Amino acid sequence: MKRILLTTSLCLFTGSALAECPPVTSADLQGVAPGAYPQQYDLAEFQEQAGCELSFSENPDIAALNGQIRGNPDLPPLSERLPEEPLVVVPYESIGVYGGTFNALSNATEAGTSDFLSTRHVNLVRYADDLTTIVPNVARAWEWNEDYTQLTFTLRKGHKWSDGAPFTADDVKFWYDNLALDSKIIESPKDYVLVGGERMTVDVIDPQTVRFNLPAPKPGLLAHFATHFAQGFQPKHFLGQYHPDINPEADALAKAAGFENGLEVIKAYFGNSDWTDTPTPLLNSPDKVANLPADVMPTLESHIYISDTTEGRRLVANPYFHMVDTQGNQLPYISEQNELYINDGQVRLLKLVNGEVDYKAQSLQLSDVPLLLENQEKGDYTIDIRPRIAIHAFSFNVTSDDPAKREVFGDLRFRRAMSIAINRDELNEAAYFGQGVPQQYIGFSPAPDFVDPKWASHAIEYDPDGAKALLDEIGMVDKDGDGFRELPNGDKIVLNMQFATQGIAGQVVELVGQYWSEAGIQTTVKEITPDEYRSAQSSNALDVGMWEKGQPLGIVLGNNELWVAPFENYFAHRTGMLWGEYFESDGARGVEPPDYVKQLRDDINAFQSTPIGTAESDELGARLVKNMVENLLFIGTAMTPDPIYHRNALKNVTEFTTASYEYYRTYPYLAPQWFLSE
Repeated sequence: MKRILLTTSLCLFTGSALAECPPVTSADLQGVAPGAYPQQYDLAEFQEQAGCELSFSENPDIAALNGQIRGNPDLPPLSERLPEEPLVVVPYESIGVYGGTFNALSNATEAGTSDFLSTRHVNLVRYADDLTTIVPNVARAWEWNEDYTQLTFTLRKGHKWSDGAPFTADDVKFWYDNLALDSKIIESPKDYVLVGGERMTVDVIDPQTVRFNLPAPKPGLLAHFATHFAQGFQPKHFLGQYHPDINPEADALAKAAGFENGLEVIKAYFGNSDWTDTPTPLLNSPDKVANLPADVMPTLESHIYISDTTEGRRLVANPYFHMVDTQGNQLPYISEQNELYINDGQVRLLKLVNGEVDYKAQSLQLSDVPLLLENQEKGDYTIDIRPRIAIHAFSFNVTSDDPAKREVFGDLRFRRAMSIAINRDELNEAAYFGQGVPQQYIGFSPAPDFVDPKWASHAIEYDPDGAKALLDEIGMVDKDGDGFRELPNGDKIVLNMQFATQGIAGQVVELVGQYWSEAGIQTTVKEITPDEYRSAQSSNALDVGMWEKGQPLGIVLGNNELWVAPFENYFAHRTGMLWGEYFESDGARGVEPPDYVKQLRDDINAFQSTPIGTAESDELGARLVKNMVENLLFIGTAMTPDPIYHRNALKNVTEFTTASYEYYRTYPYLAPQWFLSE
């Protein structure tokens, strides 16, 4: 491990020299007053507060790391790589050391990878670790107009992409106009790039100033940029050369590289969504990637891919990263990242027990905790048990392709029977070690003040006789005497409960399957990969949906997908796929949803544009919850904590406020200032 030695000064002040800057950390502020935002400063703000002039240092190995990034030119001096106003990050415990390889463990390509992705993630803003304060990141500052219909971001002058090209407001506009809203790239625009279903416009005021113009108020747009994997910028200088709307020679350029057209090249780099884990050309087009200018497109993240295979990926530090610590050391401290794919949960657990992984939270379940705690000292790692945002939930395919199943799954009496057939107290003790609180799924997590407390306990009482009576009432009786009920038309029904451990614990699924069998509904339980689960869900082939689900108010204000059929995205828990198709096609395809589902869509759009805390907002929010919970589209189990694992050699790791995807996992906790002590 190499300590920080190389120093390059940036001339930021004229006149007499100032004192050397103190090594400010969150643990010891050295008498320096906190900045306007937690755990960070603007450069000028820090120098004024500390009464010093910061000089800047780089990783001694950065030139060699840059040499592994195909397509990158030789490095200019650090003074030409940092923005004029780099973001000064306050390390949690100590100034770090450079070097080392961060070892991560994921399930497979695009499966169980968001935890690792979040360690290098950036966006225009982020949440601080209190999960209430939004702070600058890629953007230096932002400003709303009075009615939340204009959001203006100020970017960092001199900020550069990982290949040294300038990052400007044009990259924000390019992302929005030419990728997010281009149906040739992303077939249908995501809700988070719209306001009540209507597009915004993006104006470039100058290279460092970009403005979003909204057709209606949407104050939650800022929280979207603080939490979501979809970054509000993409490299126009790189992808734009292949976009026919920008470069008339795009298709000719693509054909020279062996691609059909420019859009095919963009999809090889960017995919057909803004999911940042889309396989690179190294996997998408391995026979053509050598004809492209780089293996992967430039990034603003802390690390960039240098290899991408079906076994895993390797990354090196971004030599143009925009963060420094309070001693002026350019972040990240960790030189390389290595991601290994292992789909077998037991093998992953063994690697954790052996201390072969530096950090892990995603796909860990409470049921893993006893083994992890038992081996904590021997493996030299730490397990933290932290609250979750989302709840394990079940749903039924209310738009099943099987008409007889669709009729039953769409009957509220059936869904209520399945909810009260679950013995949540027993489930809590057996699967959650008594650490959970039985609760119904209510959409918001935690519950805002406008949520009537009665909804958290709606239909969660264990009432097996009541469940059987409801099933009898809808005509599901045991006609052939085998101990299990048939559909009302006499057809046999077996609920195929296919689950992925990334989204729910196997023990939870097995117990719930047992409770439903005891009510007379035959079940089978099978573990599948996350990709298999998502594929089946997307093709409307699941009987039962099983995944964690829930979002805090701040995120709901920026993203309506929990409330609009099919009630979430490809990577999460959905039901009513054909209702969603109906909405997406304006009624041309799919199945028309019931009135309460239409009301949910209308109410969430109105809720996002109504000032929070007003009587109108509270009324809309209360009705959203009532319609969602009363109709039991999603059946909750218990609100529980989850484990977070890190090797003790990984330093500057703070205690997470929650174990949650909803705030994008590690993003609030400043992973670029993590370092390895060995």
